[in-house]
Amino acid sequence: MMLRRGFIVFLPRLIGLLVVACCSVSIVYMLACTPKGDNQQLALPRVHSPTAKEGYEAILQEREEQQRNYIISLKKQITQLKAELQSRSEQLKNMQDPYPDPLDIRLDHSNPEKAQASLLAFLRSQIDKAEVHSGVKLSTEYAAVPFESFTLQKVYQLEMGLTRHPEEKPVRKDKRDELIEVIELGVGSLNHPEGDGNAKHRVYTTSDFVEGIYRTEKDKGTLYELTFKGDTKHQFKKIVLFRPFGPVMKVKNENVDMADTIINVIVPLAKRASKFRQFMQNFREMGIQQDGRVHLTVVYFGKEQMNEVKSILENTSKSANFKNFTFIQLNEEFSRGKGLDVGARVWKGNNVVLFFCDVDIYFTAEFLNSCRLNTQPGKKVFYPVLFSQYNPSIIYGHHDSIPSLEQQLIIKKETGFWRDFGFGMTCQYRSDFINIGGFDLDIKGWGGEDVHLYRKYLHSNLIVIRTPVRGLFHLWHEKRCLDELTPEQYKMCMQSKAMNEASHGQLGMLVFRQEIETHLQRQKLSSKKT
Repeated sequence: MMLRRGFIVFLPRLIGLLVVACCSVSIVYMLACTPKGDNQQLALPRVHSPTAKEGYEAILQEREEQQRNYIISLKKQITQLKAELQSRSEQLKNMQDPYPDPLDIRLDHSNPEKAQASLLAFLRSQIDKAEVHSGVKLSTEYAAVPFESFTLQKVYQLEMGLTRHPEEKPVRKDKRDELIEVIELGVGSLNHPEGDGNAKHRVYTTSDFVEGIYRTEKDKGTLYELTFKGDTKHQFKKIVLFRPFGPVMKVKNENVDMADTIINVIVPLAKRASKFRQFMQNFREMGIQQDGRVHLTVVYFGKEQMNEVKSILENTSKSANFKNFTFIQLNEEFSRGKGLDVGARVWKGNNVVLFFCDVDIYFTAEFLNSCRLNTQPGKKVFYPVLFSQYNPSIIYGHHDSIPSLEQQLIIKKETGFWRDFGFGMTCQYRSDFINIGGFDLDIKGWGGEDVHLYRKYLHSNLIVIRTPVRGLFHLWHEKRCLDELTPEQYKMCMQSKAMNEASHGQLGMLVFRQEIETHLQRQKLSSKKT
C-alpha cells in the first residue's frame, strides 16, 4: 500500500518532467531552425568570386544535411518519451486495479483450483477497493455511507421507512443471523489468535461483546467493527471483519412475452360515486387506451348510488367501446375482503392476473406491465409499495390554486410518502389466490384482510416481490374511522389517517403558525420604525 501511494504521488511529477522535456526539445528545434543573425552567419564566398555558385550550393547542402539529422534525432527522442509515458501509465493502471473486473471473471469449472484462486483473488480485491484501510474523497456530505450500530439485543438504524423503529430487535431472520454470525466469528478470533501457539489466555464469550458498527457498500461488501471487553476496565479488544460481495453471475436470460396476458382489475365499492368517476377517467386513459389488455370487475355493496355507478361504467363502455367489464351487486354490509374474493372467484376464463385495487388509486400503463412482469403462476406474487399523496390543501395551501391531479403526482418528500405499511394493492395469478385459500371472510369492514393474505403468501413457497413502484399512487381523501370497527381496526385506521395529512415539516408549520405570524408582525413593525 505504501509503495502504491508513493508511486501515485511520484507519477504527476514524472508526467510534468516529461512535458517540460518535450517543450525544451521543441524550443531547441525552433532555435536551431531559425536563421542566424548577421554577426553569426558563416563566411560565404564573395558574390563576384568565380566559385560563388558552387560555394553556395555546398553550404546549403551541408546545412540541409545537418537539419535532416537533427530532425531525425528529435523524432527519436519524442518517440522514446511517448513510450516511457505510456509505460508509466500502464503501471499506474495495473497498481490501481490489479484484479479483473467482476464481469470479466469466468470461473473455469474444469479447473477447480484455478477457479478457486481467481475467486479468492477477486474477494481480496474487494477489501482493497472498499473504505476499510483508508478513507475516500467524497463530493458532498450526502455521499457518505453511514454506519449502523448494534448490541446483542438491539439494532440502532437510520433508514426506517414508516414501519421500522430507530431501535428494535432484528426481526428479519437474515439480519439476525448475519449479526449473530459476525459476533461468533469475533469471539472465535479472540479465542484463537494467530501466531499465539499454545500460550494461555482468557476465554472470551458473547457476553464480552460491548457493541458493534457495520455498513454496506453495495458493490463491495459489508464492514463490521466489533468491540469486546479487554483484560481491565479501560481496555478493549477490537475485531474488524469484512464480508466481500462476490462477482456478478448470470442466472437467467429469457424472453418474456406479455402480449396476451390479461389483468383483471377488481375494485370493491360502496357509494363513493364521485371517486368512482375519477377512477374511471384514469382506467380509461391508462387501462383501455394505452394498455388495452385489461378486464374490470366492480363488486358493489348495497343499492345507494348504485345506479349512478352503473351509469358511469356504461358511459365509459359506450364512449371507449369497452366491453371487458363485470358488475356484481351484493346486498350486504361492505367488506373489502369479501368483495375482492367474490370478484376473483367469479372469473370463468383462463388463468388471469388479478390486480386488487381501490377506488382512490391512480395507476399508469407502466405499472400494469410491472404487475405482469413480477407475477408468475406457482412462482411469484407482487406486493408493490405505492406512493401515498398528502393533503393537497396543505401542500399547496400557499399557492393561488391547487394544480391538476396529473401535476400533483410527483414523488417527493413534500408531496407524499412510500406507504410501506399497506398491503392492499397486490397482483397475483388467480390460481395462486385460490390455492392459498383467498381472503379471511370473517374480517368485516376496513383493514386487516390484506395483511392476513400477505402473511399467507409469506408462509408459502411463493416468492413475494415487495418493492416501491413509481406508477402507483394513493390519492388523498379524508378518512373517517367508524365506531363500529374493532379496537385493533380503529387503531390502524387512525394511524393511517395521521400519516396521510402532511410531512413532519408541513405539520410543524401548522402547529407553530401563531408563532410564525407573531414573528412576521414584529418584523413589519421594526421595518416601519426604521
